[in-house]
Order: sequence, then structure tokens, then C-alpha cells
Amino acid sequence: MTEPQGAGRDSWRNGLSARMAGFGPKANAFVSQPEPRTIGSFARGRQLCAGNFLFAGYLVEAPEAGIWDLPMPDAAFETEVHGFIWLDDLAAVADLNARHRAQLWTHDWVKRFGKGTGPGWVADLTGRRLVRWINHAVFLLNAQDGDTSAAFFRCMSRQANFLARRWKSAEPGLPRFEALCGLAHAGLALQGMERHLIPACKALERECALRIDDEGGLPSRNPEELLSVFVLLTWTVATLEESGATPPGGIVAAIQRIAPTLRSLRHADGGLARFHGGGRGLDGWLDQALAASGVRHMRHKGLSMGFARLSHGRTTVIVDAAPPPSGENSLNGHASTLALELTSGRRPLIVNCGSGESFGSSWRRAGRATPSHSTLSIEGFSSSRLGGAGVIAGRRTELLIDTPNDVSVNRPEVGRGVALILSHDGYVATHGLAHYRRLELASDGRSLVGDDSLSALTQEAERKFDEAFDRSGLQGIPFHIRFHLHPDVHAELDMGGAAVSMALKSGEIWVFRHDGAGALSLAPSVYLEKGRLSPRATKQIVLSSVATGYGIRIGWTLAKAQDTPSHIRDLSAEDDLAKTDR
Repeated sequence: MTEPQGAGRDSWRNGLSARMAGFGPKANAFVSQPEPRTIGSFARGRQLCAGNFLFAGYLVEAPEAGIWDLPMPDAAFETEVHGFIWLDDLAAVADLNARHRAQLWTHDWVKRFGKGTGPGWVADLTGRRLVRWINHAVFLLNAQDGDTSAAFFRCMSRQANFLARRWKSAEPGLPRFEALCGLAHAGLALQGMERHLIPACKALERECALRIDDEGGLPSRNPEELLSVFVLLTWTVATLEESGATPPGGIVAAIQRIAPTLRSLRHADGGLARFHGGGRGLDGWLDQALAASGVRHMRHKGLSMGFARLSHGRTTVIVDAAPPPSGENSLNGHASTLALELTSGRRPLIVNCGSGESFGSSWRRAGRATPSHSTLSIEGFSSSRLGGAGVIAGRRTELLIDTPNDVSVNRPEVGRGVALILSHDGYVATHGLAHYRRLELASDGRSLVGDDSLSALTQEAERKFDEAFDRSGLQGIPFHIRFHLHPDVHAELDMGGAAVSMALKSGEIWVFRHDGAGALSLAPSVYLEKGRLSPRATKQIVLSSVATGYGIRIGWTLAKAQDTPSHIRDLSAEDDLAKTDR
């Protein structure tokens, strides 16, 4: 692949800055013994100890090899390795074998790359790596000799000085927050690096003001990215408070804005809604960060980063109810307008396919299209189109273009239940048809009633529809309403093909029915998530029909079977453990 324009120049500047950083101030001790804040995965740590290296969707099995001697199958694989998040996983295991590997691989990095060479010298990776080294310093330095410890501190000093020079080179958003939080942690933890603390905190305040809006959202509308930023900010504030320093008001205010938004984007099972390139989030991070923030309330009015929430009983429904991100902010954006996810207790039921980033460019592109989301799509079209060109993490990618201009959401009064009426005009330009979706969640959370419609509401829209109708050979405009199911859901057609029964591992039974205006089928689908070698097979409910006039409506219901109790004891984590046993 051709190197993106400007990448070579940035690489040269990073290399020069990394080498020059060695002449800056030096640290040889910690101000205080650091406490690890990052949460790792015991299962992933055991895999690493067994020599199974799974990064960016690639598995390299090399039980006898060091991590820096591995063949790097992809640039994303190499990036993840140099970011050192795997230290969290080894620390979660924390036995002698895990400690040996953590120490060996870290100190080997110091020897090979510590003087400013290699692909790890970019601002966001350096910030990510430095936070881990500080977090796990006791784990890494235990029983090490004086020369090894001195080299470790020299390398941390060089990385802190590098960040002081190059943090502005990090892309706005999460990469820049990683760089600045790494610099702030170094200024707090390392003797001799104190000069970096105040500039880092001031820059963090500016980034919070620029990137985090009044409703606590990011321009990318990626819930997992918002969580990652939130976690970094809560770590920084906690470390400042523990050192006796007063956290800057701008950072504290950003945390107070973000926390209610993340609570609104949290499903009943503790995971995040999966939209615009984001996943569920690392296990434990969301709840730990929300608890650390001290902010207990949820955003009850309006939207949360463009998402609407319905919740009653054990059921949560989260809907994409705003235009998708635009311009450079749409590099990871999805054509998911009006898509929904539904979770019952600890069990996701209706999902979106997710990001195919770790499975290659074809899966990444497919995951961004409207048919990969639980909403209506006109056959052969997405509500937003992919086009233009951008660069993310050194890779060329497409932006979202021709996005909906008008996305509306209203919350009508419906007695004890909660409801949404939504619409978007993403198909008006191509077919003259606006998509309307109505959702009503019962007060006990046992049923979701919905209907989807396509309508041409103006003379210009009717003219567009007539043109599209003529192009179809007077056959009409085919469309599909999809409901992608989580892989743990067992689904089968029922009632002679008029309904779909879905069994959750909790024992709950949900039934999908429709009003007969469309054709019901149960089709294959995929569930895309990080940390796996390939997409997981699953199923999707599909309602199909054809628009032959200026308006068509299809009604449907998703409800628990009558004999399903309202409260089911669902405490077993056996299936969750199996999920991590790859």
C-alpha cells in the first residue's frame, strides 16, 4: 500500500525528536510508588504465557519466541504490540511465568528500541506505553539489577521528553488524549519530569474544551472511543488527587459531562452500545470508570451523543437518532441511522454487526454499511454512502458522504411505557423516500412494539420516487428491515413461518411477530468483535417488502413469551468464560 502523504515526513520528525529527547532531563526514581489502574484479561494473559499472540485479528503461535522476534503479519498487529496494552493482561495473571515474560519483553524493548528507533515512536503509542510502564513498574522492576532499572528509567525519561515535543502530532481525539495523559502521568510519577505536568494538564484542558461537547460527546460519535477518553481522564484526576494536587477544572468538568452520556449508552449487561466503529468496551472498564468519576446520574432529557435510550424493567433499547459523523470525523463512521440494539438483563438480543476493522478492509467496509445494522435499508443502498478519502492509523479509508441531512426524534406520551418517533431523509435524494420508525417499550420491559415506514411527502419527493420506480421496470423499490441477533441467541422460525422464537442463555424466550405486510425470513449474519480470529456466525431476522407507491408501512413486535418469568436468576458466567477461550 502506498504510504499516505505526509507519513514519511512525520516518521522522520518522530525519529529525530526521539533521539533528541535523550538529551533532556532524566528521571531515576518515582515520586511515589505507582498504583496500577489498568484492567487486563486473565484469559488473554494465559494465552500470551502459552505463546499465542492474538493482535489486530491475527494469531501468531510461537511458544518459544520473544514478542519482538515475531513475524509481524500486519502494521496494525505491530502497532498493538508496541502499545503494550498486553502488559495489563500479563499483570492480571501475575504468576512467575507472566512476570518473567513481562520483564523480558519490556527490557528487551528498551535494548532494541529505547534510544528512539522502531515503529513505536509515535505520540499516541508512546503515551499508551508510558502509562502501562508507570502502572506496572513494580511488576517490571521486581528483582531486576541496577543496570536494568537504570536503563528502564532512562527510557521512560526519553519517552516523556519525546511526548513533550511531539504530542501535537497525534491525531485529535483519542490519540491526542493518550499522548497528553501519558505526559501528565510521567510528570506526576517520575522525579525530574515535574516540568511536564503543568503544560500537559493545560493542553488536556484545551483538548477537553475542543473535543468534548456540552452534552459530553465526541465528534466521532463512537461510544467506545468516548469511554477510552473518559478512562484516561479519570486516571489522570485520580493520580493528581493522590499526589495532593488539585485537578484542573476543565478536566473535571469534562468528566462530569461525559459520565451521564456513558451511563445512557450503557446496556443492561454493562456493555456499551456498538455504533460507529466502537465495541462493548474492555470488561470492567466502564463500570470502574463511572464509579471513579463520582457522577451518578444519567442523561434523561434529549440525546446522548446523538443516541436515544428506552429502558424499563430489565430491558434497554439504544437507537442511533442523529446524523452520522461527518468529514474527517467519519473515518470510522457507520451508515447506522435509526439502527437499534436491545439487551435483556445480562443478555444482548438485537445487535449491530459491529466493526470489521480487525478482519481486513473488506469486512471493515461491509460492517459500515446499513445492511449490517438493525434497521431498514433499501436494497443496494445505504442511508449514507462511502466515498472520498482519508487516513486513519496510517491507512487509507473512506469517509461517509451523502449522509442524512434531516434526522428527527420525538418522545410522545404513551402512558406508563416509553416511546420514540424517529425519521431520516437518507433515501430521499435517491428514491424520494423518507424512513420513519416508531418504537414503544412497555412499562415492564417485556415487549417492544415497532413499525417502519417509507414515505414520499413532497411533490419533489414523489417525482424522485417515480424516477426510481421507472428505473425498476415498474417492479417497485425492494427494501428490508433487519434485526441482527447476538451469536448466543438460538433462533428458529415458528408458527408456520409467521414468527421467530429466540432463546437466550438465561432461559428467556422472546418472540418476533409482524403484521403480514412483509415476508419474514431467518438469514445468516455475522458478529464482528475485536480479539477474535474471524467473525462469529449468527442469524438475522429479515422483513422484506417492495414499495410500489408513495407510502408503505410494516408493523412488528418483539416480546417475551408469556411463560417467561419477569425475573430470571442469571448469574452463571460459564458462557462468558467460554467466549474468551479462543
